[in-house]
Amino acid sequence: SEVRPRGGSRREIRVTVRPELMARYRLTVAEVTNALRRANAAISAGDVEEGKRSYIVRTDGELNTLAAVREVVLRAQQDAATGRIGRVVVGDVAQVEFGYKEPAASIRQQGDVALAFSVQRQVGANVIATMAGIRQAVDELKAGPIPEAGLKVEQVYDETVYINSSVDLVQQNIWVGGTLAAIILLIFLRSWRATLIVSIAIPVSVIGSFVAMAALGRSLNVISLAGLAFAVGMVVDAAIVVLENIYRLRERGMPAAKAALEGARQVWGAVAVSALTTVMVFIPILVMQLEVGQLFRDIAVAISVSVLLSLIVSVTVLPALSSRLLINSHRTGRLFLPGIDHFANGFVALVIGYSRMVLKSRVLSLVVVAVVSCATALAAWTYLPKLEYLPNGNRNLVFVSLIPPPGYNLATMTEIATRFEEATRPMWASETGPESKPGEPPKMDRFFFVASSRFTFIGAAAVDPSQAKGLRQPLNEIVYQQPGTFGFASQLSLFGRGLGGTRQIEFDISGPDLEQIFATAGRAAGKVEALLPRNQGNGFRPVPGLELGAPEVRVIPDRARLADAGVSTRDLGLAIDAFNDGLRVAEVTIGNDRVDLMLKGESGQAEQTQSIASLPVVTAQGLIVPVSSLARVEMTAGPTEIRHKERLRTVSLLITPRDDIALEAALEMLRTEVIAPLKAEGLPNGVRMRLSGTADKLEVTWNAMQGQLLISLIIVFLVMAVLFESFVYPLIIMLSVPLAAAGGVGGLTVLNMYVPQRLDMLTMLGFVILIGIVVNNAILLVHQTVQLIRDEGMDAPDAIIEATRNRIRPIFMSTLTSVFGMLPLVVLPGAGSELYRGLGSVVVGGLSLSALLTLIIIPPMLSLVVAPLEARRAARTADQEPATQAAE
Repeated sequence: SEVRPRGGSRREIRVTVRPELMARYRLTVAEVTNALRRANAAISAGDVEEGKRSYIVRTDGELNTLAAVREVVLRAQQDAATGRIGRVVVGDVAQVEFGYKEPAASIRQQGDVALAFSVQRQVGANVIATMAGIRQAVDELKAGPIPEAGLKVEQVYDETVYINSSVDLVQQNIWVGGTLAAIILLIFLRSWRATLIVSIAIPVSVIGSFVAMAALGRSLNVISLAGLAFAVGMVVDAAIVVLENIYRLRERGMPAAKAALEGARQVWGAVAVSALTTVMVFIPILVMQLEVGQLFRDIAVAISVSVLLSLIVSVTVLPALSSRLLINSHRTGRLFLPGIDHFANGFVALVIGYSRMVLKSRVLSLVVVAVVSCATALAAWTYLPKLEYLPNGNRNLVFVSLIPPPGYNLATMTEIATRFEEATRPMWASETGPESKPGEPPKMDRFFFVASSRFTFIGAAAVDPSQAKGLRQPLNEIVYQQPGTFGFASQLSLFGRGLGGTRQIEFDISGPDLEQIFATAGRAAGKVEALLPRNQGNGFRPVPGLELGAPEVRVIPDRARLADAGVSTRDLGLAIDAFNDGLRVAEVTIGNDRVDLMLKGESGQAEQTQSIASLPVVTAQGLIVPVSSLARVEMTAGPTEIRHKERLRTVSLLITPRDDIALEAALEMLRTEVIAPLKAEGLPNGVRMRLSGTADKLEVTWNAMQGQLLISLIIVFLVMAVLFESFVYPLIIMLSVPLAAAGGVGGLTVLNMYVPQRLDMLTMLGFVILIGIVVNNAILLVHQTVQLIRDEGMDAPDAIIEATRNRIRPIFMSTLTSVFGMLPLVVLPGAGSELYRGLGSVVVGGLSLSALLTLIIIPPMLSLVVAPLEARRAARTADQEPATQAAE
């Protein structure tokens, strides 16, 4: 990690020159500066052996002590008469001593003056290990140097607290989801032996996934663990289908060994394709190069590995266990559960009755399929929420960045921050206790500020980490009370950089002329403020400020006077720097520290802006003249900074919409109600406007996600086409996808009734997952129907009815185990749940609705196509048999 201190003052070496002594020896500031730089410079003098090693020569020796600085030779001259050499060194014209820089920032923590150290972990470093090392270092400091100096040290933020809480919650969800899935299996199977056989797929798949992910170089984090939690209910799908088929054959009286073999043989193709569709939809995700691709890959790898392992377990381990543990299962009657069995029998009778009815009329079948498919697709499109980029998370750290009007100094900014501090003091737990009264905002566990002349940075953390978001509103109310100051309170995001996190929109106004840019930015800022008022929770901050009014002193050299005095413009600039606030000559090494070597004049020479004109300039002739005799000094105004984007001068309005406005909706509002009116009113030549930042990322990611969805659909279609040796059956099965999309939107809608949840890109991944798993139920129905027609010679209507009757139980077993396995991720609150809650609601909603609607549309669709398709296939087979026999 890299540690960066903030606040306080750095040590420096001060070379304080006296103008009268410099004039005596006819030395200019430029000569002193050049001599010091040469003395500290290292030059490469040549190679010892050509192309191998070079040696370094230092001109006067390294400046690593005060004595070395004093002894730097500024001028040496030999007397012609005596031959003696006279030297002028730095010590002859200046006082050399250690000092401290003027503080550039003021920092206070809980009302006390403080120094802050920010720690940045290196790229690729593990955050858990890094934080453990920091805690160890802090403990060592507390045990020794810090108390000895009369100070105290406190670690004010630990990122791993949130991470560990999130990991603990996901692990809890895995246990709860696995237990619920096992209970569902027990209710359906009514046999502890059968339940044990199926449930064994859960630990084998999850534990095996840990090994596989380590081998693939994937780390265990909140997102990958959430993927494993989603997989808990999915890994039993293949086992359920295989075991249910074996169990059905045993109930018919088939011997255990033969039932195990035949049961696995009959369905292994269907379960293999079902598993492959679940895994292969992630292929486009795994190669995605966007920022969100890393998150997607963690979930994709976790689910894919788990499902593939469960497939292997289902076709190998499960039949072997069934042949041993289900020996006497057919002799034992099923345990009757009142209520549950009544409902199940009634539901099966209803589905079979419905199927018989639609199979009698081709017109009715077409109407049912068309109405259900169109209605669900229309509902999904109509109620699809507006898009977000990525969830922010709920980290316990709220930041405020205050941008003052131009011209404020450090003292003024510190005064503003101190007022902020006093306004929040009643919210400090150390002052008023940790509990909030009803209607009051959460109490603060920590409060600090970092004030500088350009901005003030304020941070706060809540006593209860889950209530950190509640600190934003009271902090924003204090911001609005500061006249002429821009600022906005926001939580530190898990994924986005900067204060705006993953919801910050950059409204860029670019062009060649600064005045036109600032004028246009001012007009745009007025419209943005009217559209998204700051006092309603919206964030707004211009970078840089919206005014060209930053006070500026300009020194305009008079070329003729400079020539008369023998002073160059560089000499003039160096002299002003040195006698104003100091000229940094070089950075030297003192012990283990790098220290600035500063050339300064005596203090008090430029305490006001008007004093710039009277600063001394020493000429080469030994004269001391004021700046005003060599240049014109003007008081004017200018920008605090000039920002460039794509080579153009730019002012960026950083906008963060409030939580109840989706990012996509905010972008549409800005385009239609700010950018379009400004263009209609007319823009200066060369000035252009665009939305960037998260806006760009959202657009690029959404376009990529649409492409990934299309590719996933094509992959699933081709995999099923291989299984059925037909392009028609996969088309029938693909009708379940819009049903699942409607269910996913419905699940998200229901969740929003209780907890706000946006359609962010992580939630969008739920629709990709649905493509791979909702087709499984339809695959079972179609595969069973085709198998009954081909192997047992049934008529098409009878085969459809029998397949529906046989597959209702495995369909609802697999659906309910998946739903209840994922449900804890949706309903259990805690750290990190906001990251995957939306994804879980989409998958749970899509699975639930598609399980019902698949039984409604697949039988009528099969009634329309299965009979002619199988008749043509039988005819082709019959035509090929004589030719085959003749060849033999």
